[in-house]
Amino acid sequence: MCGIVGYTGVHAAAPILLEGLSKLEYRGYDSAGIAVRNGTQLAEVVKATGKLRNLADKTDNGCALAGTCGIGHTRWATHGEPSQTNAHPHVSGNCSGTGSGPVESDVVGVHNGIIENFAELKLKLLNNGYTFYSETDTEVAVKLVDYYYKKYKIGPVDAINRMMVRVRGSYALAIMFKDYPGEIYAARKDSPMIIGVNEGEAYLASDVPAILKYTRSVYYIDNLQVARIVPGAVTFYDLNGDEVSIEPTEITWDAAAAEKGGYQHFMLKEIHEQPTAVRDTLNSLIKDGEIDLSSAGLTDELLGSVSAIHIVACGSAWHVGMEAQYIIEDLARLPVRVELASEFRYRRLLLDKDALVIVISQSGETADSLAALRAAKEQGIRTLAVVNVIGSTIAREADNVLYTLAGPEIAVATTKAYSAQLAAMDAFAVALGRVRGTVEEEDYVRYIEELVALPDKMTRVLEDKERIQWFASKFANARDIFFIGRGVDYAISLEGSLKMKEISYIHSEAYAAGELKHGTISLVEDNTLVIGVLTQDDLFEKTISNLVECKSRGAYLMGLTCYGHYNVEDTVNFTVYIPKADSHFVGSLAIIPLQLLGYYTSVARGLDVDKPRNLAKSVTVE
Repeated sequence: MCGIVGYTGVHAAAPILLEGLSKLEYRGYDSAGIAVRNGTQLAEVVKATGKLRNLADKTDNGCALAGTCGIGHTRWATHGEPSQTNAHPHVSGNCSGTGSGPVESDVVGVHNGIIENFAELKLKLLNNGYTFYSETDTEVAVKLVDYYYKKYKIGPVDAINRMMVRVRGSYALAIMFKDYPGEIYAARKDSPMIIGVNEGEAYLASDVPAILKYTRSVYYIDNLQVARIVPGAVTFYDLNGDEVSIEPTEITWDAAAAEKGGYQHFMLKEIHEQPTAVRDTLNSLIKDGEIDLSSAGLTDELLGSVSAIHIVACGSAWHVGMEAQYIIEDLARLPVRVELASEFRYRRLLLDKDALVIVISQSGETADSLAALRAAKEQGIRTLAVVNVIGSTIAREADNVLYTLAGPEIAVATTKAYSAQLAAMDAFAVALGRVRGTVEEEDYVRYIEELVALPDKMTRVLEDKERIQWFASKFANARDIFFIGRGVDYAISLEGSLKMKEISYIHSEAYAAGELKHGTISLVEDNTLVIGVLTQDDLFEKTISNLVECKSRGAYLMGLTCYGHYNVEDTVNFTVYIPKADSHFVGSLAIIPLQLLGYYTSVARGLDVDKPRNLAKSVTVE
C-alpha cells in the first residue's frame, strides 16, 4: 500500500529519494517523509502531511539535506490517523514530538504492511523502558529491532531476524543504523520490495518505477529474507543469518511508459494504452494462428486433466474472473466458480484434487490473493497465476504463470491491466475448449481471428470519447447510478460501476438486470441514471424490458450496445455504440466507454483522478 524508497551511493540522497517517492505517490499519499544520514552525523528526519509536494517544499526539493544515504516513505494510513507524528520514517530513540529533525537514534526505519501483534509488542517494549510518540505499528517494529540490537549486542542482520521471528503480519522494512553509516538494511514478508545496484550506488523501492531511471536489473528479495545494501552491492541473508543467492531480474518495459506522456492524467493515458496492452498480451499467446500457452507451462495434457476451475481475485481482477466464468463455461463446458480472495482464504475449502485454482492479480502482491494461493497449494491443488509483474511473489509461488503485458500501471483505478487480464483469460478459455473438444476447429480459427481484431476495434471505441465526455458533464452531480446487464453484460456492469464509484465518489451499484424487481427497483426515482449494457444478442430483449421498467419509474436511461441495435434508441435517452464482436469477447470493447464515463465524471467534479481518496494501488495488507 505505502511507497518505500532508499538510496546509498556517491550522490546527495534526498533529491533521489523525493524523485523516487514521486513515482510511488499512487501507493500512498496521506503523508510522506525522508531520513538522510551524512556519515556518522545525526540522522536528519523530515516529514509532512498531505501531498508529496509539501515534503519537497519543506526540504527545498531535497537540497536542504546533506548526506548520501537515506530512506523515504509515502504513507497510506493503517494504524494511526494521517499526521506528521504518524508519518514515516520512525526512530528508535525515546524522543518527544514527531520524531523529526536531527535525531539521536540508533535505528531509523520505514515500513509497508501491518504488524498484527503490535499491541502485545508495544507493551513488552514499554516494560523495557521505551516510550512512544506515534500511534503506528511501525514505531513498534523499529524499536523492537533496536531492543534486540542492544540487548544481545548483535549485528543488524541478526537483530532484524529476531524481530522477524517475533512479529506477526506483513511487512517490507527499510532500516538504517547509526553504527553502520552508508548502509541500508531491508526485510520483507508478503509485502513487495525490490533492490537495484549500479556502479558505486544501490537503490531499493516497493515498486519498479521508483528506480527504473537508474537500473533495469533488480533483485526481488524473498519472503523472510534480509538484505544488506551498501554502495554498489547487496547481500541477502535467510532467517538463520546465512548468506543466500538471488538472481537479478531484467525489467523490459521502457521508463517512459511510467510517465504521463502529455495526457492530463495517468488514467486517461492508460485507457488509451489498452489496445497496445491487449495486442501485446495476445501476441505473446497467439503464434502462427495457434494459441500457445507453453510459456505458462500449460500443456494439453495438463489442461485436459482439469476437473473444475476456481478463479480467485480481488476488485477489478475479480470482475475479470466473473466475465471469464461465463466464457470458460460456455466454451469449455467446465464448471467454474469465482471467489473473492478475502473469502476463499477463510473458507473450509472443498477442492477436487484435479481442480485448477487461477489467481488473478495485476501486481502479483495482493495480500488476500497471495494467501488464497498458498491455501490452495497447501491442499495440493495446482495453481495458475495471471499477473502483470515479472518476479512478483504470486508469480514466484504459483505452479504456472500466465503473464499479461500491460506495462506499468500508475493510476489507482485499473484500466489497461484489467483489459490485458481479460484478453489473457479469453485466450485461455479458447485453448481449454479446444483441448476438451468442445470448440470445433472451424470455431477455434474464428475465435482467434476475433481476438486478434480486438485491439483495432478498441481504438475505434476510443475515437468516440467526446460524446461520453459531454454526457459525463451532464450527470456529474448525480446521487445514484445503477448499471445493469445479464450474463457477460452483468460482469461488464460490475467493473463499470466500480470505475464510477472509486474515482467520482458517486454512489454506484451494478445488478444482474433480472434482479432489479427483487428489491433494487425501489431505489429508482426521477432522473436516477440507469445504464444498461446490451451486448449479448440472446439477452438483449430481456434487458431492454428491465430498462423499460426503470424508465416507467422516472429513470434516465443510457444504453451501451453494438452497432446494428439501433432500435435501442426507441427506449433509452442516450446511446453509446461499440463495434460488433463475438459475444464472448465483446467485454473488451464495452468496458472502455464505462471507463471513460467514470474518468470524465471525476474530472467534471474536480477530483484527483489518479489518486482517489482512501484508496491505494496495490493492496498488500489484509
